[in-house]
Amino acid sequence: MSAFVNENFMLTNKAAEELYHISAENLPIIDYHCHLDPKLIAENHQFNDLTEVWLGGDHYKWRALRANGVDEKFITGTADSYEKFEKWAMTVPATMRNPLYHWTHLELKRIFGTDLILKPENAREIYELCTSLLQTKEFRAREIMRRFKVETVCTTDDPADSLEYHSIIANDVKDIKVYPTWRPDKVIAVENPEQYKSYIEKLGKSDNKNISTYSDLLQVLRNRHDFFASMGCRVSDHGIINFMAGDVTESEMTSLFAKVIDGKNLNAEEIYKFKSGLLFELAVMDWEKGWAQQFHISVIRNPNTKMFNLLGPDTGYDNIAEINCSWEGNKFFDSLNNVGKLAKTILYSLNPKDMEVLATMAYSFNDGSVPGKMQLGSGWWFLDQEDGMRKQINALSSLGLLSRFIGMLTDSRSFLSYPRHEYFRRILCNVIGEDIESGRLPKSEMDYIHKMVADISYYNAKQYFNF
Repeated sequence: MSAFVNENFMLTNKAAEELYHISAENLPIIDYHCHLDPKLIAENHQFNDLTEVWLGGDHYKWRALRANGVDEKFITGTADSYEKFEKWAMTVPATMRNPLYHWTHLELKRIFGTDLILKPENAREIYELCTSLLQTKEFRAREIMRRFKVETVCTTDDPADSLEYHSIIANDVKDIKVYPTWRPDKVIAVENPEQYKSYIEKLGKSDNKNISTYSDLLQVLRNRHDFFASMGCRVSDHGIINFMAGDVTESEMTSLFAKVIDGKNLNAEEIYKFKSGLLFELAVMDWEKGWAQQFHISVIRNPNTKMFNLLGPDTGYDNIAEINCSWEGNKFFDSLNNVGKLAKTILYSLNPKDMEVLATMAYSFNDGSVPGKMQLGSGWWFLDQEDGMRKQINALSSLGLLSRFIGMLTDSRSFLSYPRHEYFRRILCNVIGEDIESGRLPKSEMDYIHKMVADISYYNAKQYFNF
């Protein structure tokens, strides 16, 4: 009997097999958006056991464990490593038809070389096999990256970050490029004056400057933006529930900043105006540097206040938001376009209903200067599974140019997530292969189709971000 994850896993037709094995399978990986800890890369971290590398910080798995009735003790709590892994092994059979089932076995096969199907009966065998491998130098953090031909990684970093570990990586690692990504979410988070003032003090210290006015804030942000650029940064990222494009003057921004720094609460209209004004300024900075900017929208973060107070953010309780992004998004990009300062832009939504909206929004502002300058981003977070990827591919194909798409990212905190690029490439080839087999695409144009697959899998991102 052939292995579950075999050479033609997820490939259901001959054209797909040809496309994948010839033009996608062996290409390097550019992971232009992830949440890996650069400290672990700099130190070439050696993982203690399978639980640390596989379950630590993985809120996808944590959600599944909770849904399967597993107590928090065995997820983020005090249970020992094997007890936590054992609960995951008990949960895996329940994840059938969830992408976690595919990811789990792709990772076991590609990283640890086992065809075993994880379940309670073989939990101890798999745990001991993988943990023993993790004790060898071939399974340290950078060696795992090399195993997948990872060429370039963009981490996610706050403007106040020292980027000290990026400096170490740049000096010590020549075959893997690790660049910071400018993520200024906290810069516009004025809802809580006390927290905001504390963050602004931290930001000022990172530039050896006291930020007391809005003018000071903009200057420090420009200085930090310059510093990030000097460290190789060429992409920003914004995690926002929706675009914001309110009309606001510089004097209003000055007054609003002074008010919040004085510890006073802004009302809803003032918060919206301040966020709008600063988001615009940040977008202009990206344009000036020739960076690409990413916008991730339609997320409700931390709705479970009990668990947020207990565990903090990024622990598996976020969900999809229902918003109207079209009017605000179009107004925001139009305001930048009108002054000739609209940077390369990638749009993502956690809500699948926004795919077509974002695709048409992006293509309304392409100007012929850069192939794929404005585009719909990959299936993201809850949508980086087969149905979500197919929907994104179909929306982009129908309303834009799939051939200019910059492809997949991991958006992950785990060093074991690189098979998601393989997963995407297999699904991409299968979708295109179905069109070839059904006569929707001509078999006579296979040379061009092979090039398109290779471009989407690797070359487009390399060119788009100037790596």
